[in-house]
Amino acid sequence: MIFCVEDDAGIRDLMIYTLNASGFRAVGFENAKEFYTALADTVPELIMLDIMLPGEDGISILKRLKADARTADIPVIMATAKGNEYDKVIGLDLGADDYLAKPFGMMEMASRVRAVLRRSGRAAEKQLIRVGGLEMNLGEHIVTADGIRVQLTLKEFELLRTFITNPGRAFTREQLLSSVWCEDFLGETRTVDVHVGTLRQKLGSCGKYIRTVRGVGYKLEV
Repeated sequence: MIFCVEDDAGIRDLMIYTLNASGFRAVGFENAKEFYTALADTVPELIMLDIMLPGEDGISILKRLKADARTADIPVIMATAKGNEYDKVIGLDLGADDYLAKPFGMMEMASRVRAVLRRSGRAAEKQLIRVGGLEMNLGEHIVTADGIRVQLTLKEFELLRTFITNPGRAFTREQLLSSVWCEDFLGETRTVDVHVGTLRQKLGSCGKYIRTVRGVGYKLEV
């Protein structure tokens, strides 16, 4: 998961579209408040962070990230105004892994993201995950249950990815809608129930790993 903190809706939407089309999972946030709320639930693989933000700016956010043991190792790519050397130097000195000068090309952005993930060692991290009789290859989008390959839709795959990378953690239906269908999805929480039902069915005996948490939502537990 990649978090994009950018207040310009047009740029933010284009960044998210490009990253998702490049094989990543990305969600966007307009300001620090939205970003911190999401960060409390999910630790991303990488953060794209604009410096010029309303309210708390990117430099302040970066300082907080690097001061917190939970988030200190997350790679950060800063977006700076073209020609603003001071912001670049400050960001790199504070621990940013790379920077992009606005306006930047979307393909360049995706290339920088891949390069930073490779350098940080996160690109190959947890590509193959096994839980009980369930195996998920995140890189190749392959799922097997009790040794049998299972064909999942994209949303089912992303739903299972959310569960299997956070074993034991209970998710509300609203959190799953935001994570899997993205924050702008206008559907109902019933959508989650339907997809969880079909996912359980496709996983056969491994479907019982996805447990209903009464009054909350769902979690994966063996």
